[in-house]
Amino acid sequence: MRKMSHSVTIEDIQRAADALKGAIVATPLTRSITLSKLTGAEIHLKFENLQFTASFKERGALNKLINLTDDQKKNGVIAASAGNHAQGVAYHGSRLGIPTTIVMPVNTPFVKVRQTEEHGAHVVLYGERFDDTADHAHKLAREQNLTLVHPFNDPEVIAGQGTIGLEMMQACPDLDIILVPVGGGGLIAGVAVAAKEINPDIKVIGVQAERFPSLYRAVHNQDYVPQGSTLAEGIAVKNIGDKTYDICKDLVDDILLVNENALEEAVCMLMTIEKTVPEGAGAAPLAAVQSYPEIFAGKKVGMIVSGGNIDPRLLASLLMRGLVREGRITRLRIELLDVPGALAQISKIIGDLGGNIIDVSHHRLFTELPAKETYSNVTLETRDRENLQQILDSLRKEGFTVHVNRSSDL
Repeated sequence: MRKMSHSVTIEDIQRAADALKGAIVATPLTRSITLSKLTGAEIHLKFENLQFTASFKERGALNKLINLTDDQKKNGVIAASAGNHAQGVAYHGSRLGIPTTIVMPVNTPFVKVRQTEEHGAHVVLYGERFDDTADHAHKLAREQNLTLVHPFNDPEVIAGQGTIGLEMMQACPDLDIILVPVGGGGLIAGVAVAAKEINPDIKVIGVQAERFPSLYRAVHNQDYVPQGSTLAEGIAVKNIGDKTYDICKDLVDDILLVNENALEEAVCMLMTIEKTVPEGAGAAPLAAVQSYPEIFAGKKVGMIVSGGNIDPRLLASLLMRGLVREGRITRLRIELLDVPGALAQISKIIGDLGGNIIDVSHHRLFTELPAKETYSNVTLETRDRENLQQILDSLRKEGFTVHVNRSSDL
């Protein structure tokens, strides 16, 4: 491989790995038998959601803090973040006795503010938009002589994240591909430097939510176009860093975009199959394998589950939506005569075939059906799609008109 000059070298990453020993979890890289069977690739998962703050961000934050001068440590640090970077800086800053200020948008959920404060940081709420929040952090850094800890566009942060690449290559040196979630590019830049130095032939592929394709846009010289929110909020970054891009343009082999449905399904698969909690960004690599199976078939693929900080309410909704997609929870609209015993007959058919009725609502007034007819909305749980089809066939055989509502709005 042609030697290239970058702001981060393999020596920087190796120094970071030595510095982080004992303070960071050397997370496992585990082969997933089930995911390998389902995808046709040999899947190895790097569980960065097992870090203390449930994110890889600790690595870069700690490496930056360790490398501050004594005066910088005494004066303190500041970071702009509403998520994992805030937790990493706050936790390790407090642990090292470094005064820490975190600037968060005013609309940051209270639970994240409280968690950051519990890690020992002083939290400043400022700005509706994150760009305004970041600008305010820069302003405070200048006014109060604080050192800014950037979430990705910093060589020491990149080197810290690159320790993941070292660990993956040490655990499984014959990986064909490493799949990396990409927001600002700090993680993939560090991993690419480490992995390519150890094995120049390995492919390092980035994965982005198609609504926030920062690296993809930079590579293809495209303008930013707002497309709403994404489940992968941890990689919802408008623009790639200049330092990270300098590395990525030389060492990253491809960037794949995944849609929101793929991200949802990947979160549910990791929960139900691997029994691990991923956030949307952490599930992005699996979403890529599901979306582009031809790229990964027969390959030994390492995936970084970058974090596990997901809102419990959102996670509950995703799991229920997953059951709907699998045909295990379904809502039926059943038309029937408004006579005694009709609803009981429906219940018996469903129960005899192993279906479980979760909810039922019976409608007489708000319907366009004839006066002697009515309908019931029945939400039921079934073993699988085949079991659901058996129930549908039996209901229709008995003369009921059945409509299937496949919406996940339960």
